[in-house]
Formats: sequence, structure tokens, C-alpha cells
Amino acid sequence: MSVAKLRKMLGRADDPEIIALMRLMETQSRRTLACFAADYARENWLPVYEAHCPQDGRVREALDAAAAWARGEIKAAPTKEKIRAAVCAAKEAQENSAAQAAARAAATAAGVMGTPTNALGMCFYGAAAVAYHTLGVCAPAGKYDEAAAREFVRIHEALSRAAVPDEAHPVKINWNC
Repeated sequence: MSVAKLRKMLGRADDPEIIALMRLMETQSRRTLACFAADYARENWLPVYEAHCPQDGRVREALDAAAAWARGEIKAAPTKEKIRAAVCAAKEAQENSAAQAAARAAATAAGVMGTPTNALGMCFYGAAAVAYHTLGVCAPAGKYDEAAAREFVRIHEALSRAAVPDEAHPVKINWNC
């Protein structure tokens, strides 16, 4: 498989693990999802990005700002600027599939407070980041799918641990998928 044939995202919306993730996300508040997304991305996908782009702090800054925004510590405007910078970092990393997918995953995670459906989108980008980082860019498609499936399970387990039981104000999400 050549670099040009790699997908930006891995996974499918009709995958049982993704459907289970979606159902769990629907039980959580916007703030809970946003805090989870920023934390998960910081712990799991930021290291992938920084392994390839160690001098670039834009992705980390976006995640830090998103977490602070979700906790009510800062306003949305500076956070949105940092998220835009992380999106630019992803575009600039186009020569490195793992770094680009990791930056996309993190930027998408950082935007969950403003767009709760990003909590699902980050999973698909994050699965690509992990798969390309661990397998390189020449593995068979089936190996990427297996790596993505494992990442979806890890995400679901992490969200299950972070989930607030009987959340008082669950987010209303229209998945459009």
C-alpha cells in the first residue's frame, strides 16, 4: 500500500464498537465528553504527533486550552484560535500519515465542547494515527482495520471509566451517519 492510498480515518459508523461508543456518548454531558476527549487525545494521540513533530507545540496547546475551556477556566475564543492552529499543524504534516492523523484527532477532540459530534470523529482519526504509527504506511489494509478495532475498544473502555452515571444533562446529538 502506498502512502497515497492511506485513508484519513479508519473505521465505520456501523461497526458494533462504534455504535456502542455512540450510545455511551449520548448519555454524557457536553462538558464530560469534552474533558474526556481532551484527556484521551493528550494521553494517546499527542505522543504520536510529538514523536514525529517534537518541536511543534500547537497540538498540545489546543488540547490544554480545550480542557481549560471545558472546565470553565477560559473563554471559547482563545481556545478556537488554538484549535485552528492544531488544524494547520495537521495540514502541514501531510508528508507523515501518523503525525497528520494524530494532529487531526487531537484538533477534533479539542473541538468537542463546541461540537459534541467531534467525540466520534476523533475516534476515526485517532484509530488512523495509532495504526499508521505502529504499522507504518505499507501494511495490508486488514492490519490497519485490526489496529483500528483495538483502538476503538480502548476508547470505549476509557470513556466508560470517565462516564458520569445518570448524567443530569446529557448532550443531544444528531449523528448524521
